[in-house]
Amino acid sequence: MNDDSILQLVTFKLEDDEFGVDILKVQEINRMMNITKIPNAPDFIEGVINLRGKIIPIVDLRKKLGFPSKEYDKATRIIVIELEGIVLGFVVDSVSEVLRIPRNTIEPPPSIIRGIESEFIEGVGKLEDRLLILLELKKIFTPAEHKTMETMDLG
Repeated sequence: MNDDSILQLVTFKLEDDEFGVDILKVQEINRMMNITKIPNAPDFIEGVINLRGKIIPIVDLRKKLGFPSKEYDKATRIIVIELEGIVLGFVVDSVSEVLRIPRNTIEPPPSIIRGIESEFIEGVGKLEDRLLILLELKKIFTPAEHKTMETMDLG
């Protein structure tokens, strides 16, 4: 792939791993706020928040990707993203930076990375001193999970 265009990514951390998502999918980044639990919600759904009058489902990305649970702290953030018509928030350990990297530094994902199923991974970015895992957010959810979140989007 001879593509020298630039990707703009919002980067964030889960454990010691750094992930990136396309900045165009990110609506905003918020500090942790009160999350209202939803009875019988799937395990990875923390609940919902009221963001300026809109009810938004909140996904614990650690749980969804199989990382161990962790207490929220002052670095914890909610990344608000629109995914196929649904606005939702992803809880991450911390948000690192907005990064501009050449698209040609992205390699296809290896078949498995640290237990994260590779279908969630768009590619791996090689930076000078670290690797960056690019998440394919719309593939994180099964069609049934997607449907569940659509019904939760009460805004």
